[in-house]
Amino acid sequence: MALNFAIIARQRLPSINISHLNELFTMSISTLLATAFEKRQDLLVQAKKNNTDCYRVFHGTVEGINGLNIDRYGQAWLIQSFHQTLTADELKEISESLTKVEDLAIIYNDRADKNSRVMNTLDVITHDFANQAQVMHENGIKFTSKLRHEGQDPLLFLDMRAGREFVKANSLNKTVLNLFSYTCGIGTAAAVGGASRVVNIDFSSFALAAGKTNAELNDVSDVCEFVQSDAFPALRQLAGLKVGGRRNQKLPKYPKMPRTQFDLVFLDPPRFAKSPFGIVDLINDYQSLFKPALLTTKPGGSIVCCNNVAKVERNAWFDALVRCVEKQGRLVTSHTWLDCHQDFPSFDGNHPLKMVSLVIS
Repeated sequence: MALNFAIIARQRLPSINISHLNELFTMSISTLLATAFEKRQDLLVQAKKNNTDCYRVFHGTVEGINGLNIDRYGQAWLIQSFHQTLTADELKEISESLTKVEDLAIIYNDRADKNSRVMNTLDVITHDFANQAQVMHENGIKFTSKLRHEGQDPLLFLDMRAGREFVKANSLNKTVLNLFSYTCGIGTAAAVGGASRVVNIDFSSFALAAGKTNAELNDVSDVCEFVQSDAFPALRQLAGLKVGGRRNQKLPKYPKMPRTQFDLVFLDPPRFAKSPFGIVDLINDYQSLFKPALLTTKPGGSIVCCNNVAKVERNAWFDALVRCVEKQGRLVTSHTWLDCHQDFPSFDGNHPLKMVSLVIS
């Protein structure tokens, strides 16, 4: 597969010189894939040991082909291209390279069209497989998966593995609030880790249905709750604040929730979203979500904050979180950064997804 040198050259590559760019330019996709697998040998050995069969095997933006991602999801390889459609020869070369590693089903999702919607058809057998619910494993936890479904995002974000591991390890006998829960991967990990109560909140009934399946697969349904709600009214009620909305917006109905504090709160909002209740904006106004989430955190409890916007500088974001805590008359007594694993490399060690756990007095 020919590499788009112009695209690569525009990336921020502080540790890669021009001679190395020229070397990448002449590499075949099979060579790049072989290099990616070689770099992941330790991770793959550990994954097998820990009963994990879902991970990224090629992170194209960093590893040589911008917009090409290849993941393992259970018993399938998932190939996705976001900038240009793979040719038949390119897809064949990739498939042959993957099959040499392990002979699994191969699904190709061409997302080069606008809005990253899948635009290619599959043969009947592959189509049926891609649209059927599969079960995959991460550190022994079972998760439901469909490689094609009515939504746009995968049912399990693989780069969030470090977050799920942290929550599992820190939830024993604790109450957990999982905000913007999507398919409740964090909530499932908390329940498997021994949480006494897990409240998952998301606006999507489709995502929460997958979350319920995840709980059932792991026999933790008895401690998991699923609330379909806009995050703003849910958060503000739990924080003991008045529910309001944007100017001139009529507020729709929303579930009523009592004021409650939790031992562990997980906050993972999308980059940008609008609703009658407010605007989610991770670049300009993270505090509008963080403040009420902070108020739902017990003294001595922890809040894990996530920001997936690359242009948001890690230390500046962290400093803003600390200032917000102090404005509420509380203190950050300790913090832990949760770094993405080696299957999600970055050019300079600063991954777009930033996760930090704050212990709040």
